[in-house]
Amino acid sequence: MNTHPALQPGYLGTLALRNRIIKTATYEGMSPGGLIDDALIRHHTELARGGVGMTTVAYCAVSPDGRTFAEQLQMSDANLPMFRRLTDTVHAAGAAVSLQLGHCGGFSKNKELVGKRPYGPSTHLNEYGLFSGLLRTRAMSVADMERTAEEFAAAALHAKECGFDAIEVHLGHGYLLSQFLSPKINKRRDEYGGSLENRMRFPLQVVAAVRERVGPHFPVIAKTNLADGVRGGLQIDDAVEIARTLERSGVTALIMSGGLVAKSALYLLRGGRPLREMIEVEKNPAQRLALRVFGPSVVKKVEFEELFFLPMARQVRAAVSMPLILLGGAISGDNLSTAMDEGFEFVAMGRALLADPDFVRRLEDDPHFRTRCNQCNKCIAEMDRGGVRCVL
Repeated sequence: MNTHPALQPGYLGTLALRNRIIKTATYEGMSPGGLIDDALIRHHTELARGGVGMTTVAYCAVSPDGRTFAEQLQMSDANLPMFRRLTDTVHAAGAAVSLQLGHCGGFSKNKELVGKRPYGPSTHLNEYGLFSGLLRTRAMSVADMERTAEEFAAAALHAKECGFDAIEVHLGHGYLLSQFLSPKINKRRDEYGGSLENRMRFPLQVVAAVRERVGPHFPVIAKTNLADGVRGGLQIDDAVEIARTLERSGVTALIMSGGLVAKSALYLLRGGRPLREMIEVEKNPAQRLALRVFGPSVVKKVEFEELFFLPMARQVRAAVSMPLILLGGAISGDNLSTAMDEGFEFVAMGRALLADPDFVRRLEDDPHFRTRCNQCNKCIAEMDRGGVRCVL
């Protein structure tokens, strides 16, 4: 009998998972017009049948203006029946399912904005939206923050009512809540900027609103950066303090990541830099030209290492007692054993499960099983070519 530690049951608060392996949120590209596609349900059902303990539906915007672009999944009345169908189907296949909730803030090229401009902690140039006419962001008012916190809370309650077993609040990767946490982006001079305590104020307001709405026992996971991966950005010392504060704030578990999609995209992935494929799928001619000219200097390559976030994650492990979900470069049964030995309760996997959706079933037969994923990262482009998939 295979007694691999990652195959043992685990708990996220009161939620029992059949094993310690979580499919992390990776944008699927299966929500045309912001609506759930049948392909999205099939995608997560396949992962559930492959044996994961829980799969995560990626980046659901809490409002129409929370979308980075128009094709991104959003919380809406039209999606509620399909959300229920998705959760029922995943549950029938034996897995739990979480919904990642986020807001893009100033990181937007969405021409369908209800407001005139995307908003974030500060007014600044929006490089990502230059070729969509969204040249600058505006600084959020207190009223904006209160409204957005309510949008997160309402979306979390909808997710719970639709059968999701947990929700993941996205505080990483340069989206809105990450923008507030990052000293690189947050240049406010009021009580929401400057010190880490001030930069955390609005993200904590969101977490508190979500927790209050879903109740004390429903699993609320937070995804945070260990580091932004850019000069002047969030660093590990602040990340440790953020983890401590989130634990005190009633977050059930923490998933640790890194990088800013707009400034250090491959910091959170590592490995290949598929510029040719990214250019091929870019629909905006001006943006396609810019990617061809400036891509090599903007999309900087970062070498892949197995368990690449582990050294920083150890510092968080030493600081908190809450369940921690290790992310980044887990590609084998031996990697999972290392994570368990280091005291991490769960491991989140992305590309490895795209390459081998039956990774867990393979691990049951071979405790040293290693994914065929070669970290080429061409799956990034596939997100915009009909849906994320491994090209191997």
